[in-house]
Amino acid sequence: MHYIFRYHPLVRKDLSTINTTIKTRIKNSIERRLMVDPIKYGDPLRKTLKGYRKLRVGDYRIVYKIEGKYIYILGIQHRKEIYKKAELRI
Repeated sequence: MHYIFRYHPLVRKDLSTINTTIKTRIKNSIERRLMVDPIKYGDPLRKTLKGYRKLRVGDYRIVYKIEGKYIYILGIQHRKEIYKKAELRI
């Protein structure tokens, strides 16, 4: 299945704080894993982020939601920060 990606407006700000090497790894993970099979590669989240999934890229996490052919990326941040900030973006 071909997916269409939609990004939360603050994802651009998230990426501006990440170094170039990690950005490249994140981009490759999105292209090679999320575009191919977002259910297989992502783990479901619980509690307040129920319905969302996470993709682990080193110490960074991509939080996203699958709705039909759309994948909504809520945030891309370090693992210490992403879950608190993702809750505020819902």
